Amino acid sequence: MRARPQVRTQACCAVYKINNSLKNPRQVMHAVTITEIFLIAMLIIFTVPYLIWRLFRTDYWAPLVVVQIITGILLGPGVLGAAFPDYYQFVFNPQVIQALNGIAWWAVMIFVWIAGIELDLKKAWEYKRESGITAGLALGTPLLFGCVAAAILLSISDGWMGPNGMTWQFIVGVGMACAVTALPILILLMEKMEILRQPIGQRILRYASLDDIAIWGVLALILLDWERIGRQGIFLLSFVVASYLFRKLMLALQERDRWYIGFIWLALCGLLADWAGLHFMVGAFLAGAVMDAEWFNQEDMDKLRHFVLLIIMPVFFLSTGLRTNWEVGGIAVFAAAAVLLLAQAAGKLAGVHLAGRVLKWEKGEASIIGWLLQTKALIMIIFANVLLDKQIITSETFTALLIMAVVSTMMTVPIVTPKLKQLAAVVHRSK
Repeated sequence: MRARPQVRTQACCAVYKINNSLKNPRQVMHAVTITEIFLIAMLIIFTVPYLIWRLFRTDYWAPLVVVQIITGILLGPGVLGAAFPDYYQFVFNPQVIQALNGIAWWAVMIFVWIAGIELDLKKAWEYKRESGITAGLALGTPLLFGCVAAAILLSISDGWMGPNGMTWQFIVGVGMACAVTALPILILLMEKMEILRQPIGQRILRYASLDDIAIWGVLALILLDWERIGRQGIFLLSFVVASYLFRKLMLALQERDRWYIGFIWLALCGLLADWAGLHFMVGAFLAGAVMDAEWFNQEDMDKLRHFVLLIIMPVFFLSTGLRTNWEVGGIAVFAAAAVLLLAQAAGKLAGVHLAGRVLKWEKGEASIIGWLLQTKALIMIIFANVLLDKQIITSETFTALLIMAVVSTMMTVPIVTPKLKQLAAVVHRSK
């Protein structure tokens, strides 16, 4: 007879025990294993967003990835936990959350690693003037606007800043969150609109790639811990040497071996970056950034990104939703999200339109590029997760940033699609 795991959740008996079956409609449930509760959680994670996506046909304004993020918020303590606290505590008890977090960490590391690999620095260098001006203004202007918005929030209440954060860290962190462009999701949306392989799609990838480097560089600066400056120096010096040797090794390997060695490299860089106090996500991005996309079959890389999003990233979305908090008050959180959304949208559009004037783009071109570069979900959520982990921002600020990222991403396809139809010639403009 198969032995059952010994671990049992005490919450199950406490929550579902019935004192009077006539007065209390809740049924008595037998003790279940943590494994069974974990699988219940996984069933919810994969079933609910898929049904919403399919039944309500949300793909035009909310692709599956956006629906998964929103579902994660709905399954968190702010919604499900508030409406049905007993059921929430039963399914998402600490042991299940710990197991889900482990999957989420590895999922998001792979995702950020792929984003690093997809950076095309050679193409950016080929068009360095145009790429530098556009990427610089597309990042710098919303960063400035976001910093102003962060300062306004801080002047109203200090409850937005975490206990370990300094004022400059909070302002720059929130400002950078407003400037972020989510490169992997941008790729998915441009594939959906059939412009990824077109000249305008490749141009936008160049701009977003340069901004990605700046984003992680600023994050490393924000997380700079003077008490661990020695460790961080050792990590960065070791990383430079190790990257050189790693690249030599990868060039000598066949592609099938490169995949396996690449994942070993990812785990090692994440471990050492976290040991140095820079967070494992910085290590994951650096691990991918020093790799060349040409080392791998592009179709295989696209499939990997697709299956990571399909199979394990939904767990990260759930863990993100579990962090949402409305303690400041629903109105305050949504008001903060609205301020941040206005700051990032105005800043991004202003910066790209300024670049368009300098570079003499055609009419309407800056608008298409500006709206596409506002795609924020995932990378901004990852960025904000790091700030929350380091207690630079509070869970309330995280929730406001999360709402801003989701709304900004949902706006992209409905706004850009009509513009592309009106300005078809712009799509084929090479630079």
